[in-house]
Order: sequence, then structure tokens, then C-alpha cells
Amino acid sequence: MAKIHTQFICQQCGRVSAREMGRCPQCGAWNSMVEEVFIPPDKKKIPESVGLSANRSRPLRLDEISEDVNERYAISIGEFARVLGGGVVPGSVILVGGDPGIGKSTLLLQVAIEMAFHKPILYISGEESERQIKMRALRLVQDPSVALEQDDVVSRIPKDLLLVTETNLYAILEHIQEVKPQLMIIDSVQTIYSPDLESSAGSVSQVRETASRLRELAKSSGISVFLIGHVTKDGAIAGPRILEHIVDTVLYLEGDRFQSYRLLRSVKNRFGATSEVGVFEMQERGMIEVKNPSEAFLAERMSSTPGSAIAVTMEGTRPLLVEIQGLTSPTPFGNPRRTPNGIDFNRLLLTTAVLTRRMGYKLGDQDIFVNVVGGMSIREPAADLAVGAAIASSYRNLPVRADCVLIGEIGLSGELRTVSHMQIRLREALNLGFKEAIVPRRLRSGEPYPNGMTVTEVRSLKQALEHALVKE
Repeated sequence: MAKIHTQFICQQCGRVSAREMGRCPQCGAWNSMVEEVFIPPDKKKIPESVGLSANRSRPLRLDEISEDVNERYAISIGEFARVLGGGVVPGSVILVGGDPGIGKSTLLLQVAIEMAFHKPILYISGEESERQIKMRALRLVQDPSVALEQDDVVSRIPKDLLLVTETNLYAILEHIQEVKPQLMIIDSVQTIYSPDLESSAGSVSQVRETASRLRELAKSSGISVFLIGHVTKDGAIAGPRILEHIVDTVLYLEGDRFQSYRLLRSVKNRFGATSEVGVFEMQERGMIEVKNPSEAFLAERMSSTPGSAIAVTMEGTRPLLVEIQGLTSPTPFGNPRRTPNGIDFNRLLLTTAVLTRRMGYKLGDQDIFVNVVGGMSIREPAADLAVGAAIASSYRNLPVRADCVLIGEIGLSGELRTVSHMQIRLREALNLGFKEAIVPRRLRSGEPYPNGMTVTEVRSLKQALEHALVKE
């Protein structure tokens, strides 16, 4: 009989240790080693015929493989389809993560309701009852402007949307065999457990085993699977890192819970572009797609106020115009604060250092606050120039030109460096009414700038600020 023993597994990276540790030596996480009971599987002889079965996979030439690889399930929610690359690929496994209460279950229930009019959908919940899910579904399909009876509201829910509350993996597989859905949603993967393992649901081994079994099911049957995943306090999806390698697509639903805008970001996609972003607004009827995010982010902008600049950032293949606000304030303390919201902290330190050293701004006794309006999170360096202009505008109390956008990366010598997709950025700015742009000087001639846009090419941050700030 196999010997039973205990082992300690890190819930962040999956490292296995024979003894308890306060800190994982592999990923450095504190108090992440959890004790689990390990039962080695019995070594049974595998029949020789299994490995030579005709039903198993066999090598194929490329010309024997079907070319129908572009088939996707259509989704009427345009922003969601954009992030996925055009729709849901049959047999794909999609992991959706996000903070608690950010709207993951609401968004996927909306997708299920929309798609259930054309194909059977199975919604599996391990956290909520059928009654709770029905209440949310009724809220999503009801129009607040139209008074309807309860029966009329219920009739708007498609008949092919089936709900079940189950956490046993074997019971879920039996439901799938009975219903035969084309798409299923599991909320959440951390609540599902396999009876073959002694560890509790949500542990590393349970999450890995559950995801692997569901992936095998998706690839063999063609059922598309959506997995909702919990996130840790650091914002990463809970469980082993291998979970993100098992699935085909990883989506993060981001946003400030105190604001209405939500960003669905693709960080991995085997069937489309990565870093693609879909913008939604949380309303009473659920997640409403924002078809023109740039216009929404700039709706409340005060153009004549010092400390405000417009950046054009690329999220995947989409250009977005965002307002960056900067504020400098004298501090009585020895160590001034640098507080970014929506940009990288190190990029803020770099921009501040260049303004201090190359521009002569005395920021050593100033608290600096930078905020990206709308809850956006900017990761690319193309917004450096707008960040520097916002800080300089607040420090000098001079507004930035109202109809001007600033695009460029700041170097340590105070020079500006070119960024990619400049033509796409400028066309988006022109469509929203901006007539002037300040960009780094091109080293060689290229595609002409859009007609109607006055583009000023500069070599340094000093020249950019001379053109951008409105003189008294």
C-alpha cells in the first residue's frame, strides 16, 4: 500500500517542501506554505493496447489538417469580442481574473445570456445559489425605463441558459455529459475540487488538477470554457503560476471600485493580440460597453487649468486619449512624497529627476502627485512627455495648450525618443478635435502626418515645454 505523508506547498508558486517554512525560498512569499496530505497513486500496469489504440492521436501532415481555424462564436458585446480577438474560439479555455466585486460574474453572466439565444450555455457556480444568479440575471435583462411585469422580464432570459451549483469535479463532468453545452462558465475555479485529492478546494494541487481536467475536456469535445479566478492582494491570479500556462487566454478585469469604468485587459491570448483592452461602465443593468473610451475619459476635463496634459497611449491595437493630472505642493518635511496613480512609480521618479537636473526645476522640496483620470493604468513610456508637462505646468502655474496632445519618451539626458504607431495616435487625436501635437523629431522621413493636424517636432524636453505651456 502506498505510504501517506504530509508536505507543504506554496500557494503562490507551487514549490513543495518536506517541512514548514515561514517564507517560500522560491518566490519569497511569506506564510504561503500550506500543509497538504499526499497519497501516492497506485502503480497499476497500463495495458499495452492502450498506447497503440486507434482512437488515440496520431501524427498528421500539415496538408491533412483542416484550415477552418478562424471559426469563432460571435459575441454581441463588441468590447468583449475585441479583447478575445473577434469572438470565442471553440475548445478554448479562458481565465478571467479581477478583484472581488469588480464585476467578473456580472460580465460573464451577460455574455452567457447573449450567447444562450443561439447555443446551449451551462453556468456552474460554486459560490452563489441559483436564486442569487437568477436575481442578477433579471436585473441585467430588465430595462429601467420600461415597466414590465415579472413574467415578461423572466421571458427575456433564454431557455438554453442552464444553471447549476456544484463544486465536485466529477459531478460537473456528469452535468456536462448530460447537457452537452457549447460553452460553460465556472465561477470560480478555486471552489472546484477533485475527490481523488485529499487537499482542500483552492489549494495548488486542486487548482492544477481541476484546470488540467477541464482543459482536456475542452480540447477533446470543443466546448469553450470560461474560468473565473480569484486574485491575491498583489493583484495576481491566486493559485500556481502554471494555471496561466494551462489556459489559452488570460483576461484581467481592472478598475477602481469607486469609479464606474472597468477595463478588460488581455495579458495572454493564443488566438488574438495581447494587451488588448475593452472599456466598460458599471451601471444598474450591468457592464455597458464604452465604444469611444477616449471621449469618455476626457468628458470632464478642464482645459485651462494648470497641471493637466493629454497623452495618447496604445492599448493593444487601440489608441486611447487620457488626461494626466500633475500637482506639486511645497512640503515642510525632509523627504517629499512621490505619489503616482495609474503610472509606474519608477517612471515618475525618472521624469522628476530629468525635470530637476536638466530643466533646473527645484522639485526637491515639492510633493508631487500624478493621476491618470478615469482609472486607467498606463504602462508604456510614450506618456512620459505628458507626465513631465503636467508636472511642469503645475510647478510653473501655466496651463498646457487646450488643443494639444503630447507623445514621447523622455531619456535621461532630457532628449525625447520616438514611439511606435505615431500615425494611429495622431489620427485618433484629430478625430477627437485636437489640432496640435508635440512629438519627438523623426530621424528619417516617413509617412506624412494627418491633414488638419499641426505637428511640432522637438528634440528635447525643454523645447517641448516651450511649445506646450501657455505663456502669461
